[in-house]
Amino acid sequence: MLSRLLSRLRTSRLLRVLLALVALAFAGYGLHRNWDGTVSALARLSWWSPVGACAAAMAGAGLMMVAWQRVVAGLGSPFPLGVAARVLFVGQLGKYVPGSVWAYAAMMELGRDHGCPPRRTFSGTSIALVVSLGCAVALAAATLPFTARSVAEQAWYLALVVPVIAVCLHPRVLTWGLNLVLRLARRDLLDEVLPGRALLGAVAWTVSGWLVYGLHAWLVIGDLTGDLSPSAYLLGAGAYAFAWASGLLAAFVPAGVGVREGAMVLVLAPSVGTGNAVVVAVLSRLAFTFTDVAWAGIGFLLGRRAAQASPGEAAETSASTYAAQ
Repeated sequence: MLSRLLSRLRTSRLLRVLLALVALAFAGYGLHRNWDGTVSALARLSWWSPVGACAAAMAGAGLMMVAWQRVVAGLGSPFPLGVAARVLFVGQLGKYVPGSVWAYAAMMELGRDHGCPPRRTFSGTSIALVVSLGCAVALAAATLPFTARSVAEQAWYLALVVPVIAVCLHPRVLTWGLNLVLRLARRDLLDEVLPGRALLGAVAWTVSGWLVYGLHAWLVIGDLTGDLSPSAYLLGAGAYAFAWASGLLAAFVPAGVGVREGAMVLVLAPSVGTGNAVVVAVLSRLAFTFTDVAWAGIGFLLGRRAAQASPGEAAETSASTYAAQ
């Protein structure tokens, strides 16, 4: 099925455009379904907290993009930042379409457009996702016992998940697992083992991204409660990390819609009240939907500029970018 889907995406420009439009339509539907709650939430906030939340989400996503770029470069396909933005963010719009393969399929074909074999895009995206999940779980496990003890007691297993993910992130374990998946999918196997240096760089960028992500919830919590203390930041950062991981694991739900919001309310309500927790969750969804669409637009424009460059210029840019890293 995946091979047929990739073949159709490769040969049909119309299908690519339709997939992007469908993804945008589902993203818009998600906002429309919660429109009344979004308007009510915005009415309770000063202008600076929604703007700051969107800025923090945009900045955090940019750091996550660099982490993904480092992983794919470590596997043998260095992308300039503009191309990385196009492949990652335009492709990720597919996560809003029901079904778990659309984002992967779109990213693999966009990567192929810029000389990256699909196996590398698939593997690099999978590695970056596991790294992000590990960092999110670690952040939640480190903060919830101090900010949401009741949730931490119910989610005690988080402390056990972190070392398991750490073992799975060993380059040789990663390569073995990814090649097993590629072999089952009858795809070409990886020809590179991700260097430890590239993995550590990706972890550092991902941790930075998660710390910046925490600012978006902190700003909204501070606007609602007047509390902009470090403990409020830890509450917001841990709540979003827990919510994101919960939404990711609910793979059957497009972009974790509903699951993520419910998890955020569960963590935040005991500290800030249910009403305020709902406002934070709604604004979080708004900020990240805006981020996904805005970065996809930026990536599309940057990718078009890169595509217009001559092959020699593109290769020289890729090589210089990777060398600078």
